[in-house]
Amino acid sequence: MKTAVITGSTRGLGYEMAKCFRRYGWNVLINGSDEKRLAAAVKALKSIKGKGSVAGLRASVVSPAELSALAVYAKKQFGRVDIWINNAGVNQPMDALWELSDEDINSLLDIDLRGTVFGSRIAVRLMEKQPGGGFVYNIEGFGSDDTMIPGLNMYGTCKRAVTHFTVALAKELEERHSRVRAGRLAPGIMATDFLTNALGGQKKIDLPEKTKKVYNILADRPDAVAVFLVKRMLANKKNNVRINWLTGRKAAFRFMTAGLRKRDLFAE
Repeated sequence: MKTAVITGSTRGLGYEMAKCFRRYGWNVLINGSDEKRLAAAVKALKSIKGKGSVAGLRASVVSPAELSALAVYAKKQFGRVDIWINNAGVNQPMDALWELSDEDINSLLDIDLRGTVFGSRIAVRLMEKQPGGGFVYNIEGFGSDDTMIPGLNMYGTCKRAVTHFTVALAKELEERHSRVRAGRLAPGIMATDFLTNALGGQKKIDLPEKTKKVYNILADRPDAVAVFLVKRMLANKKNNVRINWLTGRKAAFRFMTAGLRKRDLFAE
């Protein structure tokens, strides 16, 4: 039976992807830093009918040692890992660089970038030792395509780096004739509290009205996006793939038809 490991998966997109893998009959190992939320998520996932097993382990992605423990736990519980998704991430306060504290910058670099780097390295080391290898997927985000907005400098910098890192990792794996493959997931804008909370909920984000209008047009519920991403991950056999939900054509269509589908995600 196949196994998926997803970091930062007690809520939001990570949790919705775990639900999808569960329905497809996979073993699922979820992860988070809050024990109570983790336990609740595991319980909810177990209530979904599926042939696979569900487990959870508290681990911080800023700690290579704890991420290594997550890999060891997955191997012990399920025997192998077929898909590892570095999903954990935090948003930044909409402040200019010089307005951010040392702690703000370090948190963004540690969670949004370093956690992905170390998580990928640990996953590759694990998968290299198992028959058939496996897949490592990293999450793109705002800034991955060089888009820039004042107040999202550090978040965008981290996500642009994640894109470069993942493409470079895929090339390294190919050059070494590895059985492990790396790819990117581009989920677009998620209609979750990620949009209004910075640094994992430590700070509130006061979004400008102009930004809210854009989010109301482009944002999607994570459950719908998760179904799309998981289905394509299961079908994928290629290295260096990019699975993109919010394509340029889809975004353009939504802007053209925005007047016909008005909604206010921030009032719901």
